Amino acid sequence: MKIAILIVYFAVLVGIGLYCRRNATDVNGFVLGGRKVGPWLTAFAYGTSYFSAVVFVGYAGQFGWKYGIAATWAGIGNAIIGSLLAWAVLGRRTRIMTQHLDSATMPQFFGVRFQSKALKICASVIIFIFLIPYTASLYNGLSRLFGMAFNIDYSVCIILMAVLTGIYVIAGGYMATAINDFIQGIIMLFGIVAVIAAVLMSKGGLMEALDGLARVTDETVSTTPGVFASFLGPDPLNLFFVVILTSLGTWGLPQMVQKFYAISDESAIKKGTIISTLFALVVSGGCYFLGGFGRLFSDQIDVVANGYDSVVPTMLSNLAPALIALVVILVLSASMSTLSSLVIASSSTLTIDFLKDNIIKNMSEKKQLLYIRVLVVVFIAISAVIALVQYKSSVTFIAQLMGISWGALAGAFLAPFLYSLYWKGTTRAACWVSFLFGSILMLLNMFFASYFPTIMQSPINCGAIAMLAGLVIVPVVSLFTPKMDQAVLDDVFSCYHKTIEVMQKTSLGDPKHSATPAKKAKKNKKKK
Repeated sequence: MKIAILIVYFAVLVGIGLYCRRNATDVNGFVLGGRKVGPWLTAFAYGTSYFSAVVFVGYAGQFGWKYGIAATWAGIGNAIIGSLLAWAVLGRRTRIMTQHLDSATMPQFFGVRFQSKALKICASVIIFIFLIPYTASLYNGLSRLFGMAFNIDYSVCIILMAVLTGIYVIAGGYMATAINDFIQGIIMLFGIVAVIAAVLMSKGGLMEALDGLARVTDETVSTTPGVFASFLGPDPLNLFFVVILTSLGTWGLPQMVQKFYAISDESAIKKGTIISTLFALVVSGGCYFLGGFGRLFSDQIDVVANGYDSVVPTMLSNLAPALIALVVILVLSASMSTLSSLVIASSSTLTIDFLKDNIIKNMSEKKQLLYIRVLVVVFIAISAVIALVQYKSSVTFIAQLMGISWGALAGAFLAPFLYSLYWKGTTRAACWVSFLFGSILMLLNMFFASYFPTIMQSPINCGAIAMLAGLVIVPVVSLFTPKMDQAVLDDVFSCYHKTIEVMQKTSLGDPKHSATPAKKAKKNKKKK
């Protein structure tokens, strides 16, 4: 039954990829779906790119074990900060300015916005380097569930996921990814609810499970009775950094921000904001809530020997075969949707921002599309090989891999991207400082974490601090560095001041200047 469900699922994904080939005949169509993607597809593409095996297996297991039921705050933060506020603050302005500047990628945006080819190239290199560990973490989380459900070798899981994702991304581009993300998102919504219900029922229901969690003690963590069932858990400060990294981080991730580039119209932004927020609340909130009960299975879990990544698979190992199949499809959906988003972001960035005009002169539209597709294959292959090598290395925790990636990317890009949408005073120098600070800090943390202050030795905490620091660094540096040419700035921001006509159901208009048809007729009669 499990295999039959998987075969049907894979057939649907590939079929959609082939069907969407007609929408991927040029760069704009392949990378952005022609900027005609509606609210449901955009919201689900945003949500499914946001949440993957990293959240379901890695973060839910690790932070549920560490903080108990208080880990649910991370899911709430993902919904409010990572989805609701991200759409409200970035959505409309990103869509308007990126179309005005004719930019299809985040590095291209920085290059045009700050009139700097070097800035564009630097951004594309940072994206390519730091998306790889994130992609490797997707394979890792998926392999543990596949191993639990099917007893298959880790390498088979990686190859299967890589090949299938490659097929539908190469064939249909962003539109195929968006449609598949919608299907995968529906599976994730129903799947997480069913899994939570099944796990809680196995422990006697919600109240019984909470009571059991309140009785769990671990003196190495806290001597407070019932701390794992408490409001803020045993370690509120470190939990705060988890919320910041996983929530605010989306504001600076190229594969997330790029979703706003493709929005079709104003109504899509309003609807998408609501849909993506509710999606995040159910999926992410549900994942962390589920992970919070991990310690009820402590008699079956050896965290010291198998790591935190074993927590959630162990919780699910005794479910009915049909539910296990659902879980596998759920996590496979989450991981493949995120992987497809990452490879499109990385391959399009390398082609448009690095190869075009720098390495290969006069690159035609057809050649750009070919190179993007080739780089999709290259990126998937590299990340798959690293995932296999990483499996046998000392870096085994999914959460740490994601922390390094998110910390570097959002630490580098979040502040300059946000300020450049709103503030004319943002300077090129401030952008450079943010890029270098975020990426170098996380590289140093990766190799020399023991030399950092205790609170920053974790890549998760270090990544969160890099993001918050960037929000201070950019305005401070901008105040003391040369400003951009005023004429260029006026042209960049002119897109926000264009006059457009809308229907009255959208805007009531100014009563002093608006007129009813009757008033208009009377006015015309007087003129005659």
